[in-house]
This record gives sequence, C-alpha cells and structure tokens, in this order.
Amino acid sequence: MILAGAHLILPDRTVRAGHLRVEGGVIADVSASPLAAQAGEETIYLGGFYVAPGFIDLHIHGALGRDTMEATADAFDIICGYHAAGGTTGLCLTTIAAPVEQLVSVMAAAREYKAGERNGQTGARVLGVHLEGPYFSPERRGAHLPGMLRNPDPAEWRQLLDGVVTQMTLAPELPGALALIAALAERGIIASVGHSDAWDEDVAAAFAHGLRHATHTFNCMSSSRRRGPYRVAGVLEFVLSEPDILCEVIADGRHVSPTLLQLLCRAKGLDGIALITDATAGAGLPSESRFMLGETACVVRDEVALTADGAALAGSTSSMIRGVRTMVEVCGLSLGEAVQMASLNPARALGLDGRKGSIAPGMDADMVVLTAGMAVHQTWVAGKRVYCNAGS
Repeated sequence: MILAGAHLILPDRTVRAGHLRVEGGVIADVSASPLAAQAGEETIYLGGFYVAPGFIDLHIHGALGRDTMEATADAFDIICGYHAAGGTTGLCLTTIAAPVEQLVSVMAAAREYKAGERNGQTGARVLGVHLEGPYFSPERRGAHLPGMLRNPDPAEWRQLLDGVVTQMTLAPELPGALALIAALAERGIIASVGHSDAWDEDVAAAFAHGLRHATHTFNCMSSSRRRGPYRVAGVLEFVLSEPDILCEVIADGRHVSPTLLQLLCRAKGLDGIALITDATAGAGLPSESRFMLGETACVVRDEVALTADGAALAGSTSSMIRGVRTMVEVCGLSLGEAVQMASLNPARALGLDGRKGSIAPGMDADMVVLTAGMAVHQTWVAGKRVYCNAGS
C-alpha cells in the first residue's frame, strides 16, 4: 500500500505532504514526491495528517481493569488493544513485586504470547517483560506491598534472567544488587534504578556495573539530602547529571510538575528521555472506578491512579499520546522531538532501533497517524491497521 499526502515525521525533519510505501509489513520507500501505485497496490490518502513512528512503551502494567499479573492471553489482548488507541505499537508488559513463582508464570505467559499469532494482530505488539521489583527499598516502595520486597538472592534472580525480560527495576543500594546489575548487563537486559533510597555513591557503583536507565524519574527515588552536616546527592541528581543514563518519565501532567519536566529536558536533552505511561488497570476506567494492583486496592481519581486510601500513586491512567502532547505543550518541544522520546529513544534502549522507532526504508511499518491537534487517528503494526478513530 501507499500512504499518500501525509506530513511524515522523519528522524531529522518533517516532510510536508510526503508519501511512503509499505511492503510485507516493512517501509519500502519514503518520498517527498508522489509514488506511482503498482498493480494491486492500495493508496490511502492522509492529507493533513501526520505519520509518525509508532510509540514504544517500556513500562505498562494494564488497562480497562486488566493487569499483566493475570498472565493470560485475554488480559494481554485487552491491554495491547487499549494502548494501541494511544499510538502505542510496541510495549513491555510490566510486573509488580511478587513471589518468584508468580513472576516466572507471567514471563512464561508473555513468552508464549509474544511468539504467538495473536501478538500485534488487534493492538500493540508485546516486545517483552519489564520486571519492576521485587528488589526495592521499603522507604520508596510506592504502591508495592512491603511484604513482597526483599534483597537480591542469586538463587532467586537466576530464575528471572530469561530471554523475554527486557528490563529490571531495582534499588542498587540493597545487599547483592551490584552482582545482579552486572548479570543483567551481561545478558543485554536493561538494569534500571527505581524505588530506591540510594546515595549517589551507591548509584555510581551501580553505573560502574552496567546500570544505564532510570525508572519513572522523580517518582519513588531519593534526592539531595543531608548526611551529617553535608548535603549529598541521591538517585535523582545522579541520573540527571550522567549523560549515559536514559531517564523514563511519566508525562501525564500529574506525576511530574511542569517545572520538573522542564528541568528534565534541560538536563538530559533530546536523546536522554523516554516517555512511558506506567499505566495500571485503571487506565480507561471512569473516575472513582476501583481496581486492584496485585493485592493493593486502588482507585481512579483526578486523572491518575491512587491506592484506595489516597496515600500513594499507583501508576497512571495515561496513554503515550498524552505524554507526547504534554512535552509539546509544557516543554515547548516540537512534535518531532516529543515523538522521538516516545519512539526512537525507547527503541534504542531495547536495541531495536535498527527495526523500530523511525520512519525510514527498511524499518517495520509500525506507525501512528496523528491529527493536527495531536490526537491519534490510526495506529498500524507491521503494516496492519489495528486502530482507527473514524471521528478524528
């Protein structure tokens, strides 16, 4: 097929009224001039719309009352279908702190789903599993149950170093964490600091062992504080100051204030930020809806997810397009710059930037079609349309 007349958001520029050809689920040609249709080739006119690389969400728990921890293909279908409507074409199903047997069960279900025919047919494609926990600081646990937190034990974590795992979030100050970080880095799994009360020397040691990523920056991480009479940096200051660390951020306009988002942009630059949703089962549910995050009762309120007592955030109810809009409106980024944070940067983190994350010949035809008002009109996965908002 040919997508004709759309504004194409390329890695280095936007081509006005451009054209692209898709063959066999791959982008075959990108042109500023019209492409002649071949025999049997469909032409879809998208004048006035933008075509961007599909968004990749590194950190997503659920949607519409369904959760990754269910470990079922039906739950994965609903999660992937819902988030495709937000422009997401690839995602990493994310766990919570839980017994190792339950985590292994989720990994097995995700591995089977990822390899199966249902993956990417009616929604975003599952790219792998992000293990968020269980090796967290009790002081920065967020909505994770304290009874599920523990120190890294090689006899346990060796069961989790599976090929389907893309990322593990952990607190590097815990006893045994450095050996785990080194093992993750050796296997090409993203080692990410999060839910951590570390001092900056703890994070520096983790960086030396291969840590290159920060989970939901600003949320559930230590920052500058006094140690005796001296002011010492925490996780936040280390990850902001280290150019080789990619910082996730939940840009829903609630988790992180406008001033902090602007600080992040100025500290990390265009290449140093990955937009995530951290969406939980509350995503897509009406306000005051109740849902569960593992064994924790939660509620949707004020466009976020909270524990039922209102004491802590419990992930988000966001979509990736909401994060893109926030970065444009709050931080003054161009649409192309914000799209990079939602597509190419996470693709690079996963080592998939040779196939995903940009509109270019040879790349997977994972695309999102946006209106001039930054709403999702269509989402395509491997050249197949998996979402269409006919009213946009």
